[in-house]
Amino acid sequence: MAKLLCCLILISLSGNLAKKFQDDDKPSWAKKDIRDFNDADMERLFDQWEEDEEPLPEDELPEHLRKPPSIDLTKMDMSNPESVLQATKKGQTVMMFVSVANKPSKARTEELTKIWQTSLWSNHIQAERYLIDDDRAIFMFKDGSQAWTAKEYLLEQDELKEVQLESQTYPGKNPDVRNKAVRDEL
Repeated sequence: MAKLLCCLILISLSGNLAKKFQDDDKPSWAKKDIRDFNDADMERLFDQWEEDEEPLPEDELPEHLRKPPSIDLTKMDMSNPESVLQATKKGQTVMMFVSVANKPSKARTEELTKIWQTSLWSNHIQAERYLIDDDRAIFMFKDGSQAWTAKEYLLEQDELKEVQLESQTYPGKNPDVRNKAVRDEL
């Protein structure tokens, strides 16, 4: 009988504690209709939703919220600015612009950049490729330190005009070469 009485008391108390706010207790932004919420109201609602959530692990955070990797400047060769840049870009996204020689067709640019991307992947360098013009593509590296190794590989390719990486332009080894194979597919 005492257990039943305790259960009834707990149920009645929990009902009082779990009731909704009265309209005068709510903040002004919460009194609005959800369809009238602006971006700031939605952000406050999201923050309120996320209050009791556990923080994400480091590897699941967006790139801008992750802690940058620690860099030991004493072990770096400061006379080589490229190696310093390569070390500071580790773990960050880096984009490289690649131009193909002699204004090829879009199909030829697609073919060449796909071959280059596959060669990079074969060497464990993860690069995403996006065509931005008939003769230009962007290679995006999730680990920016790999971009300098990729640059060295790309500069050895015959039909490469130039590579732009971190505001530096590097000409290809033979930028005036005529495109060897033209495979325009319908």
